[in-house]
Amino acid sequence: MEMKEKKFLTVAPFECAWRKDLKFREAGRGCVAFEAFAHNDVTLVFRENVGSQHYHYKRDNSPHYTVIIGSHRNKRLKIEVDGKTVVDVAGVGLCCSSEFKSYWISICDGLISIGKGRYPFQNLVFQWLDSNPNCSVRYIGLSSWDKHVGYRNVNVLPITHNHISLWEHVESGELEGEEDVEDDLKSECMDYEKWGLENFLESWELSDMVFIVGTEERTVPAHKAILVASGNFPFSLSEDIVQLPAVTYPDLHAFLQYVYTGQTKIPESQLGSLRALGLQFEVMPLVKQCEETMERFKLNKKLFDSGKNVELSYPSTRTHYCATFPFGLPVNKQKLKQLHLTGKYSDVNIYIEGHDLVSQAHKVILSLWSVPFTKMFTNGMSETMSSEVLLREVSPEAFKAMLKFMYNGELDMEVTMGAGALLLQLFFLADQFGVTLLHQECCKTLLECLTEGWSSPSGRRSYTEFFYYAQDSVCSILQVVTSIPSCKLIEETCERKVAMHFDYCTTASIDFVLLDERTFSNIIQHPDLTVTSEEKVLNAILMWGMKAKDLYGWEVVDELIINSVPEHLFGERLQSVHDLLPFVRFPLLPYALLKKLEKSSINRHIENFDNLVKEAINYVEIGLTRLENDQNVRFQHRRSSYKELQYICDGDSNGVLYFAGTSYGEHQWVNPVLSKRITIRASSPPSRYTDPKVLVSRTYQGTSFAGPRIEDGHNCAWWAVDIGQEHQLMCNYYTLRQDGSRAFMRSWNLQGSLDGKSWTNLRVHENDRTVCKPGQFSSWPIVGPNALLPFRFFRVILTGPTTDASNPWNFCICVLELYGYFH
Repeated sequence: MEMKEKKFLTVAPFECAWRKDLKFREAGRGCVAFEAFAHNDVTLVFRENVGSQHYHYKRDNSPHYTVIIGSHRNKRLKIEVDGKTVVDVAGVGLCCSSEFKSYWISICDGLISIGKGRYPFQNLVFQWLDSNPNCSVRYIGLSSWDKHVGYRNVNVLPITHNHISLWEHVESGELEGEEDVEDDLKSECMDYEKWGLENFLESWELSDMVFIVGTEERTVPAHKAILVASGNFPFSLSEDIVQLPAVTYPDLHAFLQYVYTGQTKIPESQLGSLRALGLQFEVMPLVKQCEETMERFKLNKKLFDSGKNVELSYPSTRTHYCATFPFGLPVNKQKLKQLHLTGKYSDVNIYIEGHDLVSQAHKVILSLWSVPFTKMFTNGMSETMSSEVLLREVSPEAFKAMLKFMYNGELDMEVTMGAGALLLQLFFLADQFGVTLLHQECCKTLLECLTEGWSSPSGRRSYTEFFYYAQDSVCSILQVVTSIPSCKLIEETCERKVAMHFDYCTTASIDFVLLDERTFSNIIQHPDLTVTSEEKVLNAILMWGMKAKDLYGWEVVDELIINSVPEHLFGERLQSVHDLLPFVRFPLLPYALLKKLEKSSINRHIENFDNLVKEAINYVEIGLTRLENDQNVRFQHRRSSYKELQYICDGDSNGVLYFAGTSYGEHQWVNPVLSKRITIRASSPPSRYTDPKVLVSRTYQGTSFAGPRIEDGHNCAWWAVDIGQEHQLMCNYYTLRQDGSRAFMRSWNLQGSLDGKSWTNLRVHENDRTVCKPGQFSSWPIVGPNALLPFRFFRVILTGPTTDASNPWNFCICVLELYGYFH
């Protein structure tokens, strides 16, 4: 490492610069903003402890994150976790150069955000969420690969709910000599996290009362809402002045400092008067700390050096929220809740167009969280002097949920998730008003809901309901988030979600045709695109190109094009259709279908369609003619992890439960319940005639039933199947076999579930008289969009009595089998 005229730090190849000051104030959470120049590989390492000068991340066996800007000769962005690459993407707008360029990288509970420009949390270009976050990383190493890298103006910032206040700290601060760097960074770190209640300490901004203290009658402004939530103050709705002639200004300053910041420093001689002031206004945490400190001082005066101040700090059990209102402050959350509910001492009425008054709030609390509200109330806008605010195009429910968060610092997950669309509305509202921590909480929850295999904590119903809402609305979510830079990670997750559930998302709804060209193209080209047939991809491209209003297949397009031309049918999307058609893997289509396509009107009107179909037919008829075809993705099966298990006939060996009994094709059949590949439960306890093994034993049983139980006040009986934690099934057919009794079922449902708690109907039977003989096999198809939804749990549930008058709620079957696309 060398210093260039004390202007910047140069890191030699394969070295790493560490400083004890280059660290997050809170483990697992922080942001580093910096300028760098290099030909390639601007590399930052985040780990729990400081490394050495000759440390290199390639040799590090301890937990760490590595972010490399300009990897692969300045072509790619990489993120590594403990030495393993987890992100390797094209440069996404990040590029090193021979000039200094500004970048920032933030880490928040495993959410790694990367942006460019000198202002942190602006110009976000990439995000990645670690599903197993390392919350211990704290120290930052400035590293390199095979060429020198220059760094300057390195600033370590906290994650706070108002990022605007941090920008002033990146306006200066060159990385100079080692001693200068240490001093500068240390002093800067002391000043970064200044946005909060301390900004309003003794400030006239938004104040609504004053103290008059001492014989000099000094006026000190304050805020009723904050004081009332912290203690017991003798305010009336009309009283704005509190006279304290016997109190000195230093005592009141220390008192307010403790209330507004959670800490204060005073001389030992001031403890008694500060305690008295705390007792007068019933700020009991302050009283307790003063008394404890005074007691320790009496016992051992050596604890306090003469002339030094005594520090009092409000104890916070919430380390992650220590700088976030109301945590880390002597504020009673119950009193805050009452202020929010009653509107007492409010100074602003908030109206939403079309919904009248929605809240009586307090400007100071809104301003603590939101820069737009701060500007609205302090920058001379009409709302500065007015006590009314009118908002337009805002959801009242979402705004109320945001206000609730502002008053208690926590997101009410049950209410938010249970309302389905409310979380999404809240997410956009938090972005609109700059409530960053709320935005992050919503972002993380949305990502969890959209992530494949996500299940609700503790199986709570509202989480599962929102999971289904997010799944059904993923295309609608995509339409909105593509225009919001801070939603890039959600956008990418939604694209992957649609790709992995392509059949369902292009069959259950027509919303996908509203996606813009870039988004739809990303989905069609996604490496995780999972389909049951390439015909589904072809249909989706044609429907998207036509902006279809109804769901249909290529045959309908074929009929329409007879009396039209492609330019009229596809309009401005014609070129996009031309560009997307090569991503259909025509060679994987059935030969008979290819011959139909060859004779179609589409084939005659669209030239590259004709070429692709001819190429596929040639491939099927002749085989590979050139070695390069073997490397062409159009001739390769997708990385679809679904195996088709097709219904042939009653009692066949093609079903999922039989397949599980062969260890998924690995050996001869063994009862899958005994081998623990499958779990089966019944509505009644196991017994001689309620035996889970029987349902998958493939043998006739004279008596086999699930007994009745009461659920939600209604009689029911059911058999439930769990195909295993690692497996899912898109069920399109199922088989039941009646036992030897004459208790024939008439009304029942087949249902699917992701968590075994919230169920989706796949087929509903009402007064179905198919079963009419003992021992009879019966099978039914599953049709509609739900046949394309993957589930782990399945159950058949009796919803009405059987034909047996003596035991009408015994569900009497001895065989169950499921078919479809198995993962």
